[in-house]
Amino acid sequence: MAGFLRVDKTRIVDGDGKEVILRGAGLGGWMTMENFISGYPGCEFQIRAALAEVLGTQKAAFFFDKFLEHFFGEPDAAFFKSLGLNCIRIAVNYRHFEDDMNPRVLKPEGFKHLDRAVAACAKHGIYTIIDMHTAPGGQNGGWHCDAGTHIANFWIHKDFQDRLVWLWAEIAKHYKDEKWIAGYNPMNEPSDPQHSGLVNFYDRVYAAVSAVDPNHMLFLDGNTYATDFSRFPDDAAARWPNAAYAIHDYSLYGFPASPEPYARTEEQRRRMARSYEKKRSWMDERGLCVWNGEWGPVYARKEYEGDAMDEINERRYNVLKDQLELYAKDRLSWSIWLYKDIGFQGMVYVSRETPYMKLFKDFLEKKYRLAVDSWGADDKFVRDAYRPIIQLIEDNVPNEEHRKLYPYPVWTVEGRVARLARNTLIGEFLVREWAEHFRGMSEEQLEKVAESFKLENCIEREGLNKVLREHAESQGTS
Repeated sequence: MAGFLRVDKTRIVDGDGKEVILRGAGLGGWMTMENFISGYPGCEFQIRAALAEVLGTQKAAFFFDKFLEHFFGEPDAAFFKSLGLNCIRIAVNYRHFEDDMNPRVLKPEGFKHLDRAVAACAKHGIYTIIDMHTAPGGQNGGWHCDAGTHIANFWIHKDFQDRLVWLWAEIAKHYKDEKWIAGYNPMNEPSDPQHSGLVNFYDRVYAAVSAVDPNHMLFLDGNTYATDFSRFPDDAAARWPNAAYAIHDYSLYGFPASPEPYARTEEQRRRMARSYEKKRSWMDERGLCVWNGEWGPVYARKEYEGDAMDEINERRYNVLKDQLELYAKDRLSWSIWLYKDIGFQGMVYVSRETPYMKLFKDFLEKKYRLAVDSWGADDKFVRDAYRPIIQLIEDNVPNEEHRKLYPYPVWTVEGRVARLARNTLIGEFLVREWAEHFRGMSEEQLEKVAESFKLENCIEREGLNKVLREHAESQGTS
């Protein structure tokens, strides 16, 4: 390979100055577990604590270590490469490297599985991007920053910020010589109400990383869930050289909440393009490099959507195709969300015949019916239960501007109620029930459950992968 990747104006290039277009996927639900990916309710720290209560600390640690071992290995890297893709964005949780009760002390086992994944990808010619998907205190109000609250406390506690700057320096020291790492994504989907805190954090993390690792590029997410760059500094190119700017380009047409079925009409495609162009416009006006760190539809499942599944998914594949067409015109590097899950969005998903899926069949049906997970939820069975709360707020806060709480419009009143009342409140009441499924299991039984996530026990989402494979063939390798 030709040296470290770097930014050259609007392009990513290798050490010889040849353009490299990164086309890949996010490895979510692994070193940052997520409820809709792995089938649990609430947040990762909650289920880890609950399982330790049910099994004991040692057995619970055994299960989660085996889960990490089996979820991603060299067969996954080989399969990924076979699709013509060349980059995996690895979402990590800071808790793997540092304990909240023992801050700024690096856990010796922190790099165990990450090193293994980076090496497996490198062996198959796949770049990796390390994505800090969770930050101490929570960088946004989502379940995926593993904080258990809708308040992004990272932005109001300097010590949380100091700890993450320290951790990134440790990660950069560890990987400073690894050329198959394309770069570092210091923070996933920041949501800073004041905007200025994010710029200050990027100043600090850029300086800390560059001091120990001057070679790797940074991928900087926009504020408000990687959608808003309006308060970024105009001198960004000089201030943060060797940085790309990350948008997350989810199209509403790829989700159950779509205002209408996607039929590839001229107007629908215009709206899709406009949404994408708006997200990247700040960078385009300044000649900066853009990277799409997350995008992609979710998919219908036979057990929930029944006979409508195929028709729904064909529409979602068309959303995928039309987004890829936009990206190809701009020679955009991208990372689709996501690689592996239990059947909602992944390129591969755990078979319904595995021990894990059999164990949680009824529980997963309950989660779906209650719309406990925020991501892509269909609330048709519980909408009427939450409508009175929304109405109560609207009746008693008549000033519409007062209802536009940050991060509006990403979170509307309806979205805020869904996250607080469904995802957070109902979710935490289901955590213990999830853990109780494991009661009495031996280590041998626990490993069998964890093995459900091995690639050999997964099913390929053929429609999605066919689109990705054909796109890779049409664009050639880069």
